[in-house]
Amino acid sequence: MSEYRLELKQIVDYPRCRIYRQFIQNLISDRSIRVGGSSGLFYFTVLCSYANFRTSYKRIDGISYTIYPGEWLCRVNEVAEWFRTRFQHQALDILQGLQERGLIAYRLLGRGKLVKFIILGWQKHNRVLEYNAPCSKDSGFFFLPVSEANELVGSGRCSEMDALLDMWINTVYNDEQVQGSDAGPVVYLRNGTGSPLLGYAELAQRWGVSKATVGRYLGKLRDFEYITVLSFPGTHGSVICLNNYLSTMFEVSDVLVDKDEIAMVLHIGVTLPDTDKTEQKEESYGVSKSADSVSDLYMEPVLEKVGEILIAQGFSCTSCPHIRYKLLPLSPDCKGAVFGLSVPQYSALLLIFCGEEHELFRFEIRLLPEVERQ
Repeated sequence: MSEYRLELKQIVDYPRCRIYRQFIQNLISDRSIRVGGSSGLFYFTVLCSYANFRTSYKRIDGISYTIYPGEWLCRVNEVAEWFRTRFQHQALDILQGLQERGLIAYRLLGRGKLVKFIILGWQKHNRVLEYNAPCSKDSGFFFLPVSEANELVGSGRCSEMDALLDMWINTVYNDEQVQGSDAGPVVYLRNGTGSPLLGYAELAQRWGVSKATVGRYLGKLRDFEYITVLSFPGTHGSVICLNNYLSTMFEVSDVLVDKDEIAMVLHIGVTLPDTDKTEQKEESYGVSKSADSVSDLYMEPVLEKVGEILIAQGFSCTSCPHIRYKLLPLSPDCKGAVFGLSVPQYSALLLIFCGEEHELFRFEIRLLPEVERQ
């Protein structure tokens, strides 16, 4: 029997983004994030989250209505509640704007108390099911075209919620075309550079706001733990990572995005301890004296960083005081023979012991010297 390996990816070349309905419901209920923007991305995404995948029937005020795939029927005051508008005519103005852009079509029923809308092009991006059945609005997912989302973002001023959705839709994970995406889900605006580094000026132009407003948006979303912003010195820019992305998109545990690891991939210098450091600590590790090995001075920060990552991934025993480490150099001649991994020029084998003899784990650590990153 053939063996298969499941590999989780969110790649740049895929033209659609999977959006979970429960995620949109959480955004609708989060009143701390403002939605008052003119781009319409949030409003359009909300309407898509209510669209049917199959034909269903809904009874309102004693009348039964047939709702086909891509459509939904509700009261006007419900739409106003989703959009957080004070008056119903404001919600209708938003629907009219989306209709003029060719994204939806709607009409009023029941003497103006009901609205029935259809997402134009729904069947092109989402599968339509032939059988008739109720369609849940708080479970499952739908596909949103990245091109339509980008057009909406560029058509007006983005609100805080629009900016959050824009970053969510443009997040890439484990795609070799984007640097650092193998370490965690990073925001990449598909600009052809392959680098996730972003500056405030670029985001300000994209969202139609000032650089100060971009800083306020990112700071607020960071405070509410929607994103993690990894800022780098000088003019490098920042890398934005989506929190809870993997658990939402793939129902797997989220990974700890390490700033130093991202910096190394992007060839940005990582600060190491001062060579004049004289403080002595009890050593819980051993280092090979080979010419290719890491020096004792840099062993402690390496192990601290590895320990943070392992604890975040569930290896809680690595914080135990009985843990001992050994770091051994790997020869460039191994040619991938160690654990099936390709071994670059500067690689080390990290052995983790409980006590002196009981081996628990083995990991490969890849270290890139500063001279290689210049």
